[in-house]
Amino acid sequence: MYWANFLHIYQPPTQTADILDKVVNESYRKILAELKKRPKAKLTLNISGGLTELLAKHRYFDVLADIKKLLERDQLELTQTAKYHAFLPCLPTAEVGRQIELNQIINRKYFGKKYRPRGFFIPEMAYTLKLARLLKKLGYQWIIIDDSSFPPQKGMVNYQTIYELESCSNFYVFFRERGTSFKIISAQTGTAKVLFNEIKERLPRHEYLLTAMDGETFGHHRLGLEQLLTEVFASDILPTVVISDLFSLFKERVRVNPISGSWALFNIDEARRAPFSRWYNRDNKIHRLQWELTNLALKVVDSVNLQKKKVFKARKLLDSALHSDQYWWASAKPWWSIEIIERGASKLLETIKQTPGVPSFKIGKAEDLYKTILFTAFEWQRDGTVDKLVKEHIDEEAQFRIQDKETKIPRQEIFKMINHLKKQMYQAAKAEEYERAAVFKERINNLAAQKNLFSKNKNNLESHWGD
Repeated sequence: MYWANFLHIYQPPTQTADILDKVVNESYRKILAELKKRPKAKLTLNISGGLTELLAKHRYFDVLADIKKLLERDQLELTQTAKYHAFLPCLPTAEVGRQIELNQIINRKYFGKKYRPRGFFIPEMAYTLKLARLLKKLGYQWIIIDDSSFPPQKGMVNYQTIYELESCSNFYVFFRERGTSFKIISAQTGTAKVLFNEIKERLPRHEYLLTAMDGETFGHHRLGLEQLLTEVFASDILPTVVISDLFSLFKERVRVNPISGSWALFNIDEARRAPFSRWYNRDNKIHRLQWELTNLALKVVDSVNLQKKKVFKARKLLDSALHSDQYWWASAKPWWSIEIIERGASKLLETIKQTPGVPSFKIGKAEDLYKTILFTAFEWQRDGTVDKLVKEHIDEEAQFRIQDKETKIPRQEIFKMINHLKKQMYQAAKAEEYERAAVFKERINNLAAQKNLFSKNKNNLESHWGD
């Protein structure tokens, strides 16, 4: 068996410097350092150009240099994407092409001539056949999407097979294993031993394990989870490969027509035939207003002569204003943030205001849309709409991510994770990073509680920790 692990790293253009620093130190640097130590270890990585830009702006040149070095050593395969993580199914074709071109320019600048991506990561894995045809036309060879997009009439994904798009010959689609990916994301599978046990029946077979998740999961979202990668890389039990390696390792080809979907597609969405409801739900008033403001910004910028220098600022603002986060956090399925909703709407409004020669009535319309978006968001919080939407959707997602109330991680593996976290907690405290140390402590307590490790005698837990 081979493990083709796909990591997507991204931070929104509005990310604060302190959070970016935490992500870099808790996740990116640790993953890259481990890869450098293990020449046989491999990953497929998607880094959005927006993050590349942020890392350069804040002078994290070591991270960019390490990615380039690992790419040159064939330990990393980099994919292409939309620079600012735009939600592509809802954008005009020209805008999709622009996001891809901008991504190519900045990633080629920092990662060199070796940056020649064969694969494409659609932000949010938001697959449509129209997008697949465009990507093939642009010269890409494969995409990665969620296994929920696998056509039901074909049964289950066969991970001994490479799938070709039936409606788009010589263009391939890889399906991530949602179940295993979610178990890692939720830290149900928190160590190599647990992962190997999870897939023990498959390990001797000639097949591949294809997981995909946010790179920030390892060390930032899930403190200590980077240890899972460390342990797998150090072991010979599960060889790691990049996705493009699978073409030479597996010869069988089967043609399929995937259904439209995303990484966040759940049964409720499938039943309602609304595969993208977390980004554009016709029944969601805020989504309708957001996309009305988005489309107004697109039309305003498109209506002026881009050769004029004064337009460059507005055009650049629009590029970054199209990030998908603002729609996701307005879905309340179950995620909700007025702050992110406001920042997204504000940037779109600013784009329109910065565009030279815009009629005053269009600026007025944009301002009204901005105010209505915010007013509606606050109203939803007051009248219980947010609570209702969250309750409707959180149960299904939680049920899928967490198979039972108690983690399946064996007691000894939890102790192992706790020891790893404890060392990092002490290091943070020694460096007087007390806030960070407190976060480690909270994660330790959560892990211990999962196995009822706390007893009335507080020293009972301490005896297991070690130094």
